[in-house]
Amino acid sequence: MADNDARAETETRDQRLGRVTFRAWRRGFREADLVLGPFMQAEGATLTDAELDQFEALLAEDNDHEIYAWIIETKPTPEVHATGLMDKLRTFMRAHVAAAVAEGAG
Repeated sequence: MADNDARAETETRDQRLGRVTFRAWRRGFREADLVLGPFMQAEGATLTDAELDQFEALLAEDNDHEIYAWIIETKPTPEVHATGLMDKLRTFMRAHVAAAVAEGAG
């Protein structure tokens, strides 16, 4: 935890956004990658520090299948992640999927 505290003291917002975006794209479960990565690229700069904290807490979860299930609402979202950020993720995911379908995906 001390490493995270030290990094938080020296890391710029742009560095943090870059680090979080990198992690969002490399979850190991493609479906999660295709929501979390584009979300951070499109919306990351507009997130508050509190929302970035919530996003990082979400990325700290070990089970990407669970995270994806929470986003698509096939499993109940744990209270700790039932935030405005999760609502933003869901809204983004719906628009992102709709745009991909409109372009011929699926």
